[in-house]
Amino acid sequence: MDWPIAPDRRGPLHGTRVLEVGGIGPLPHAGMLLADLGASVIRIERHDPPPALERDDVLRSRAAVIDLDLKSPDGLQVLLDLAREADVLLEGFRPGVAERLGFGPDVCVATNPRLVFARMTGWGQQGALAKRAGHDINYISITGALHAISNHGDAPVVPLNLVGDFGGGSMLLVMGVLAALLERGTSDKGQVIDVAMVDGVSLLLQSLFVLRSQGVWNDEPGTNVIDTGAPFYDTYRCADGRHVAVGALEPRFYAELLAGLGLAHASLPNQYDRTGWPQLRRVFTEQFSRRTRDEWASVFRDRDACVTPVLAWAEVPEHEHLKSRSTHIDIDGVVQAAPAPRFSRTPLAPPRPPRS
Repeated sequence: MDWPIAPDRRGPLHGTRVLEVGGIGPLPHAGMLLADLGASVIRIERHDPPPALERDDVLRSRAAVIDLDLKSPDGLQVLLDLAREADVLLEGFRPGVAERLGFGPDVCVATNPRLVFARMTGWGQQGALAKRAGHDINYISITGALHAISNHGDAPVVPLNLVGDFGGGSMLLVMGVLAALLERGTSDKGQVIDVAMVDGVSLLLQSLFVLRSQGVWNDEPGTNVIDTGAPFYDTYRCADGRHVAVGALEPRFYAELLAGLGLAHASLPNQYDRTGWPQLRRVFTEQFSRRTRDEWASVFRDRDACVTPVLAWAEVPEHEHLKSRSTHIDIDGVVQAAPAPRFSRTPLAPPRPPRS
């Protein structure tokens, strides 16, 4: 089949042909990001896919969605024909599955030496757990991320699937694909990319490795400056039961926090005197409980105190800053994230609804 490259699409990846072979979680998210950037993405749906959403806008802006039985010779041949014309192939099967189905990198690269073959897994293509099942929570648990995301004395808090699937998965996949395409401009050759979420999450944790090596990060969760250990970097419950987020790390922002709370002249411990943190937390908790969340948002609106309201989902698209940047868009009644980042010469086209 001819590769559809829609004339209405634009962006820095316009004309780049991406073949996305099924998958859930980080793989279609990476396909969405590449499509948002202007790539012409064809998605291959499994012949027997898992139960799906009635409408999944992560699948927006695909050039085509094709239902193929990859276990049949005809279905496999269609995939191989597409791979011959593609710049990038994305797959998220366990190690060895693509080879067993007949479209491993050796087969595809033999007919298309310029193909960037990107493989997305949790554990990686090799290693002690490479062939084991897993999900985001498992990948962040063995890398230390889940342990670190805890309040003092409490069980770890599961950060949705943002850290493993998307932060350590799809974002790393897209970075690898773009790097390989850039290198291909010099070598005129593609290559295979092994994208493992455990590797990506570990990269996200690099600054904590550095802090631990310097003795300024404790392994006990909830005792460090940015893990809710510090009273000036935490959330507080307000009079209406809603919360504000406080991130007043630097002294000048901390001074603004105290002023906004009416504590500028109070006798309080020094900001970074850890022995005084329990007292500061008690004082801050009491002060924030005296007004509603939105009242505090108004108090700190024009203060550089790094205090913001914790918004519920329904409130997010209406926030003045997000509205002023058009961070969210509405596509056929579905509110979702607008494409990003923003480019000066190659602006991104508005997303198209997913194809049924």
